[in-house]
Amino acid sequence: MSKVHVSTTINGDVVEFLCEPHQSLLEVLREDLGLTGTKEGCATGDCGACSVLVDGRLVCSCLMLGVEADSVELTTIEGIAGPDGLHVIQQKYLEHAALQCGICTPGFIVATKALLDKHSDPDETTIRYWLAGNLCRCTGYDKIVRAVQASAEALAYEA
Repeated sequence: MSKVHVSTTINGDVVEFLCEPHQSLLEVLREDLGLTGTKEGCATGDCGACSVLVDGRLVCSCLMLGVEADSVELTTIEGIAGPDGLHVIQQKYLEHAALQCGICTPGFIVATKALLDKHSDPDETTIRYWLAGNLCRCTGYDKIVRAVQASAEALAYEA
């Protein structure tokens, strides 16, 4: 089987790579491109650990083929922080102790970014709905929800 040439934008950088037609985007990101912040939790789209943004839309990278990334704009957890340090969302997750083992954290942060890009002032129900595709076995969800609320407040204050 021959590899397919893919040209895309990842975290603001134009990237070209070759991948097998059957490789998942998660596999390409982690194994071929060295972007290991995106985690594999289940490989079936049930846990959200591999969440990335594809043209601003929240996607489980384990369910998307690498070849489907051609000509799209991808944002991984590595693209959330800015050149000056952590993104507000990342900082609020730290401040609210909304992480423990760290496997689910990148997916939750990417999902939070997707949520706050669409809804700048979400209520708790909306937050829980948007994060329902992400599973955490360590923290429970209350600290995560509080971190999202604090992120929304901080981003509103910055604007």
